[in-house]
Amino acid sequence: MANALQPRAPRIGLLLFDGVTALDVAGPMVAFASTRVPADGRHKTTCYELLTIGLTNKSITAESGLTFKPSTTLATCPTLDTLIIPGGRGLRDPRINRTLAAWIKSRAASTRRIASVCTGIYALAPTGLLDGATVTTHWRFAEDVAHKFPALHVDAKSLFHRHGISIPLQASPPALISLSISSKTTTAVPPPSASHANSSSS
Repeated sequence: MANALQPRAPRIGLLLFDGVTALDVAGPMVAFASTRVPADGRHKTTCYELLTIGLTNKSITAESGLTFKPSTTLATCPTLDTLIIPGGRGLRDPRINRTLAAWIKSRAASTRRIASVCTGIYALAPTGLLDGATVTTHWRFAEDVAHKFPALHVDAKSLFHRHGISIPLQASPPALISLSISSKTTTAVPPPSASHANSSSS
């Protein structure tokens, strides 16, 4: 039986939308779910409570054809410790983008960490939370992000960047996996040969 005095596990939410990149959701989610600590000397307990957040409660279809069923919605989502914004071509749909950007901005003050994966920056950048900051994204979209959001300084060679108290952060799936097993995040620059070769092409 769980100890009634045991602190509540931090709640992590991952956004879902039609046209999401499945790896950007599944990779961080599996890593967070696999992180466990001893509970009573014999058993281990999960470190995080995980939620998937849909625009509605309907299942969504990823770029790859995989389907995901949200566990909550934008309207019913509880307070989060960490919000992860996956990439995917769905974010280039103005209707999806406007809805998510407005919701992310409304949640920023109450969310300790906000992270975008690869092209998830298309939903984070319009909020203004990153204005004046150095950011990263998948290298194929760096020029477009810089053009659309001139208030950002785009550095596509970095694996991830960390900013401010709320920690808006843009990263590749491996960087988000690192975030899930680390108590701290730092700015990391991969070796020249690594670049974003293992990043999602969302």
